[in-house]
Amino acid sequence: MNIAANATILKVGNNEKGALLFPDVVYVTRNGVDLHLRILTPYEFSQDAKYPLIVFVQGSAWFKQDLNTNLTALSFFVQRGYVIAIVEYRHNGIAPFPAQVQDTKTAVRFMKKNAGVYGIDPENVYLWGDSSGGHTVLLAGITDDIFFDTDVYKEYDCTVKGIIDFYGVTDITEKYDFPTTPNHLQASSPAGLFLGGISVTDNMDLASKSVIMNFISEDKDIPPIFIVHGTSDNIVSIHQSEVLYEKLVQCGKKAEFHAIEGGGHGSGQIWTERMFDNIEAFFFGKEL
Repeated sequence: MNIAANATILKVGNNEKGALLFPDVVYVTRNGVDLHLRILTPYEFSQDAKYPLIVFVQGSAWFKQDLNTNLTALSFFVQRGYVIAIVEYRHNGIAPFPAQVQDTKTAVRFMKKNAGVYGIDPENVYLWGDSSGGHTVLLAGITDDIFFDTDVYKEYDCTVKGIIDFYGVTDITEKYDFPTTPNHLQASSPAGLFLGGISVTDNMDLASKSVIMNFISEDKDIPPIFIVHGTSDNIVSIHQSEVLYEKLVQCGKKAEFHAIEGGGHGSGQIWTERMFDNIEAFFFGKEL
């Protein structure tokens, strides 16, 4: 079955043959709500190919996501020979933590189930997320099929070969790492709503289950992690990435950390071709 006829052609820069977009692919229905993927493939798409797959989670402070936010940048990356599936998850307006992590794992399983449809290599799957999306992919990739999971598509595993974390949240319990969110830790804050509309401070047992570092130990197998964060990020402090990297190194895990001098949250200094080169060098050994 050739599904390319269902795709939209996206121009990427000056290249008219940029990428193909398969919009609004339903990967699961939960509580009557269809959840979608926006799937990007190289323009010269072949179902017989074995493209590496990247499952991308868009940052949104765990609110309803705009799946188009990084569509152009991701289309540039697709041209290098990848398939990217952008995940719509149950946002904090309809479901609390760990719904976002569960949905991301389900999306990974769905894509592995449909590897032949989208021309992907099911043994070569990666996670990528920014901001709150970085938090989601870190938890999904580190806990794999042990925690925060469902039995949908359970015949397929949700393990991944690596995680790309762009300025992600790693510890919502830190008081001073979200300088432009004055109500951080309160029930009405993004972190409080993420937990279900409750105070972070008063529910530390639950909040601690969302802290990435609590799932990292010397004896736990963890996929390689590539971290990028701007030094001038005033939405999510770079300290969130620093403590993650320190814990990974301390536990002997493979990780690489790029601190971007003067970079802000979602800065153009981060989303660059050079950073894409660094990602490929880290995971695939491609020369810079």
